[in-house]
Parts: sequence; structure tokens; C-alpha cells
Amino acid sequence: MPRTTLAIIFLLLSVAWAQDPKSGDAVRYWPQWRGPLGTGVGPEADPPVDWSESRNVLWKKALPGLGHSTPIVWGNRIYVTAAVPVGEALGPIYDDAPGSHGNLPVTRRQAFVVLALDRGSGDVVWERTVRTSIPHEGGHYTSSLASASPLTDGRRVLAYFGSQGIYCLSPDGEVQWKKQLGVMSTKHGHGEGSSPVLHGKTLVVNWDHEGQSFVVALDKRTGKEHWKIPRDEVTSWATPIAVEQDGVVQVIVAGTSRVRGYDLETGEVIWECGGLAANIVASPVAGDGMAFVGSSYEKRVLLAIRLDGARGDVTGTDRVPWTRRRTTPYVPSPLLYDGILYFLAHYQSVLTRVEARTGQDRPGPMRLGGIGNVYASPVAASGRVYVTDLKGTTLVLSHEEAPRALAVNQLEDRFSASVALAGRQLFLRGEKNLYAIGAAP
Repeated sequence: MPRTTLAIIFLLLSVAWAQDPKSGDAVRYWPQWRGPLGTGVGPEADPPVDWSESRNVLWKKALPGLGHSTPIVWGNRIYVTAAVPVGEALGPIYDDAPGSHGNLPVTRRQAFVVLALDRGSGDVVWERTVRTSIPHEGGHYTSSLASASPLTDGRRVLAYFGSQGIYCLSPDGEVQWKKQLGVMSTKHGHGEGSSPVLHGKTLVVNWDHEGQSFVVALDKRTGKEHWKIPRDEVTSWATPIAVEQDGVVQVIVAGTSRVRGYDLETGEVIWECGGLAANIVASPVAGDGMAFVGSSYEKRVLLAIRLDGARGDVTGTDRVPWTRRRTTPYVPSPLLYDGILYFLAHYQSVLTRVEARTGQDRPGPMRLGGIGNVYASPVAASGRVYVTDLKGTTLVLSHEEAPRALAVNQLEDRFSASVALAGRQLFLRGEKNLYAIGAAP
């Protein structure tokens, strides 16, 4: 085969890999929230089973400020975001009736920061402040001002700070473009948390809040708007997912009124389904032609939606083959692994394991010993499930019909961010430190 032909093929494959987080190199890494498949699974990862502060910690790096965003991994780089207080305290700039709804006041200006770390050593390769401002809202005491997770396709890093903007950076930390979408007013002033989703050349942001909500699709290379669709929704914190069905890529967005599937190319609503509760936090997952979306606030509900043939309003139709009304997820998002759906009850230490296709218990709800309240979403790899609680305990379970506890691991930090998996490592982002658990890459 001519050398020029080989070069063209290699170039086309490289572009395809960079465009689709589910293909090529992406499956080896953790390029966005919930991993390369959007399900919480590291398909090629084989992380350690046990660790502690003195065992299997490759490195531990103190991070500036605070952020609940999940670290992302590509090649030998890890990218994280944070909000860092700067300057003198200015008094309570924003305080929604002190003590009301568990909110914390903003008392300092914040620097919104993106960091790149060396995966092998934990050394900071670069640190970039993309914006410094006084946030217009504080947030719930359990939240942070940098809760949305960044994304990468290996060629660019996309950092999203909600009302503080979207920033596209090169792997060397240079800002290539930036865009402001407006000012979000969240329910009870609880703060922002939804992450964007990336598929192909398109970045999709869900902007559900107490004003005019919308979903918008942007060109990841330029920030140019492809389409913007108004939504009749109130505040939600769920991250969209991108799924290909019948040759069409659709973006599934959960909301209080409806969960909807949008055509990625046009923004047209393909299908919608009612029945969820208010305060949508958990993100949907999808696989094998089905999507799963749950909520647990004033009512508990988990919907299984068959995507094949889903058109228009599918509420109460045969496109919803099963519904569950107990032990449903609120804060942590479900995990979909080898046809099995795992989800935590509310944010408590009860894990339910069901057959995704039918909703049948396999074996159903299990109380997790040694685990407290959980805000991080469960992840899985190499036949194991990892559940990390707020107090730094990670329970490792076997992925089988009668799951066995394989290890209970403790670190000296608090964890709201979900775990990232890559190779023989896992990365745990605490309130103070980022941990690399495992062997050098």
C-alpha cells in the first residue's frame, strides 16, 4: 500500500478517535464525566483492590481551593478544575437568608482554575486561571463552585464553570476560545453542578435553572453555537448523555417535567417521557438500546426507556418496559455494567443491583457495611464495583449476582467527586488532595 495512502488512513483514524469519546484511545482513559462510555465503567482499566494512606498510593497532591469536579485522564495528563478564594474577605456578598436551605455565603472573590498534572508524578505541569469574579450565588454547604467536570478529546481541554463560562484550552494550557452562556439562578441558591457532554465535534450543555432554561450545542473547536432549544424546566443538576440509536445520535437530558431525547444534529425532540421527581441530580445512563434515569426527592422513581421506536410522548407506553419506585438514586448517578444496573438509594449506603433489561433483582437492594453517605457515583472495572463515601471510605465489591466485599479502603480526606479510572490506576479527588492509587503508568 502506498505510503501516502497509509498516512491518509492514519489521519482519518486519528480524527475519528479524537471525535468520539467511545472509540479508539478514549476507552483507555477517562475523558469526561462517567468515563468513556458515559456509564461509569473503565472498559480497559484494572485498578487496585486495596489501598490506604500508606499502601498503594502512587502520589498524593494538595490541590488549591475547592472543587467537586471529577478529574479527567488522557495519556500522561490529568486535568482538574477548582475555585480558589483570592484577595481579602469582603463580608457576606451573597447569603440567601443565613442558614436558609443549608447555603453558604460567598465572602471572597474566586479564581476559576484549570490544572494539568503529570500522571506519573502528580507534579503540576501548568495552572491556568481562566476567570476571576465574585459569584452571584454561594451554593449548598455540600456543593462547590467548581462542580462541573471538564472534558477532553486528547487535542483540547474543555472546562465548564456554569455562569462563569466555558473555556477551551490547548494541552499546553493556552485558552483557544471562551464563551459565556448567561447567569444561572438555581433553586434555593443551591449552586450549579451539571457537566457538559461531548460527542464528535459537538459539546452540549444543559442550562436548567429558575429562569429560561435551555439546552445548547456548541462546536468544540470554535465555541460557535449550532442550536439552542428552550426547555420548560426548573433547576436540575443532571449531566446529559449522548447515545446512538437507529443511526441517529441523540442527547438524553433529564428534567423534572420530562426526560427528553434530542437529535444531536438539529436539536429536535425525538421523544419525551414524564414521571420523574423534582430536583433531578443523578445523570442518565444508557446501553443496549435502553436508557435509565432516576430521581428521589419528594417521590422515588426510576424509569427504563427502550429507545428503539421511541417517538413523541412515550409516557405510559411499551417504550417504558419497567419502572421502580423504591431505593432510587438522588445524588449519585447509576452505574451500568455488563447488563447490570447498580444504583444507590438517595445518597445512602443501600446499593441495588438489577438486571437492566428487565428490572429484576439480581439480587436487589444490599446494605453496604462500612459505608456512610455517598455523593460520588459508583464506578466499575475488571469485574469490580467501587463505591466511595463522603468520609473517604471506598468499598470494593465483586461484580457477581451475590456480590462479595473484596476490600474496605480508607483515606484521610472527604470525597464528593467521583472516581476516575485509567490503566492500572484510579484517581480520587478529595476536598484537599488528589490521590493516584496504583502503579506508575
